[in-house]
Amino acid sequence: MPTVDLVIRGGKVVSPDAIIEASVAIDGGKIVAVGHDDLMPAGREEFRADGQYILPGAIDSHVHFRDPGYPHKETWKTGSAAAAMGGVTTVFDMPNTKPATGTVEALQMKLRAADASYVDFGIHALLGDDTVDVLEDLLDNGATSFKAFVGNTFGNLPAPSDGALLEAFEILAPLGIRTVVHAENSSIMARRQQRMQAAGRMDVQAHLAARPEVCEIEAVSRIIHFSEWTGARVHIAHKSSADALWLVREAKARGVDITVETCPQYVLLNTQDMIRMGGVLRVNPPIRDARHNQPLWDALLDGTVDMIATDHAPHSIEENTRANIWECDCGFPGVETQMALMLTEVNKGRATLMDYVRWSAVAPAKAWGLYGTKGVIAAGAHADIVIVDMDKAGMLSHGKLQSISKISPWNGRRVKGYPVHTIVRGRFVMRDGRLVEDAVGWGKSVKGIQKMPTPDVRNESSTMKNIVKVPEGFPNNALPQVDVVTPADQR
Repeated sequence: MPTVDLVIRGGKVVSPDAIIEASVAIDGGKIVAVGHDDLMPAGREEFRADGQYILPGAIDSHVHFRDPGYPHKETWKTGSAAAAMGGVTTVFDMPNTKPATGTVEALQMKLRAADASYVDFGIHALLGDDTVDVLEDLLDNGATSFKAFVGNTFGNLPAPSDGALLEAFEILAPLGIRTVVHAENSSIMARRQQRMQAAGRMDVQAHLAARPEVCEIEAVSRIIHFSEWTGARVHIAHKSSADALWLVREAKARGVDITVETCPQYVLLNTQDMIRMGGVLRVNPPIRDARHNQPLWDALLDGTVDMIATDHAPHSIEENTRANIWECDCGFPGVETQMALMLTEVNKGRATLMDYVRWSAVAPAKAWGLYGTKGVIAAGAHADIVIVDMDKAGMLSHGKLQSISKISPWNGRRVKGYPVHTIVRGRFVMRDGRLVEDAVGWGKSVKGIQKMPTPDVRNESSTMKNIVKVPEGFPNNALPQVDVVTPADQR
């Protein structure tokens, strides 16, 4: 058997179904063998993972690397370094940069910025009223997917009208492309915030009061209806409340192609934490009452919520700590801390490592058309691997973050279970808990390997594309084709 680039020996390989003692052979950036150590080829590099767990690298479908446009908050270099340190091997970046990723030119700017990435990446382009006519152009030029800000957030991008949203779904349905949706009702939130500001409220809890659960319930329901009508694939971002979970369950039971993510902050934090931390925890959707935490966790366990993401959304310390809650920028860094937080919960017995692999790797790989190449440790797949030490304990510190943003709600939180080595397509980007700095720029777009399943298009005859054409055999006027009786005829 020929010598390969790298053999990881003595670890425990984790899949969604089993944990097995096995070694992994890697060559040319791909896994070539997984099995008993005695059956492995020799490696030009031999790596011992004794007592540690070998997981498929996490795929974070929701990050804001702020590049281009906001280099004081984050760049592709710093954001992807944080991903590498957090055991994340692929990220999907959001379009609310500056300029917003809604034109081919803006998309090309972002792709050039992403040349600095340590990890592989996809790009969510913007779905809005002004981009409906260029969706296919954006896909042809490197976008992997789209994001619709139905609820407002950083950047204040206008929510797409229902007409534009439906038309976009009609266009994307036959292409099989999935759209991420920030599902909150913008009209309700804007009116409530305006009234509270006029009344002088600027306290921490005002942010939650402006975005009640009904905003999410209504928006999720609307998105499900549009998806079901068109057959378009949708993904509900950062699910924060328990109240709309029944809508998702019923939709999945009916065959609607909907996937859902939640984030560590929504299953581990609540409004009491926000009262304690202030604007550091201002995020959209908001951190809610404690009653939502366990139902969201249960929804992860039963598959109603498919995956864990982070909504990594860095800002400067000054931008997160203003006295007026309405002036605090929304979001905080999370891509570097997600895995340690979730592994800690595994160590507590709230889930298994197999559950975690399903949430962090398998489900997102399937949602974005990458499964088989990514999201799995098997022969033929990319060697995207994170090796974790479930016994390593410590304390999270915002001062140690790779992100430019050095303010985190997780600062001081004790964790047990850490990613200690991260490998992207066969190359270490984090080793022994340290960033491999010369791996900068190693990351590649996943566009070339993305293969979405065959779509299930519905109600195609009523799409905008079809209704703007005059049907065959019908005149292009509104005059009735009937005999008209004139006064002369009546005589």
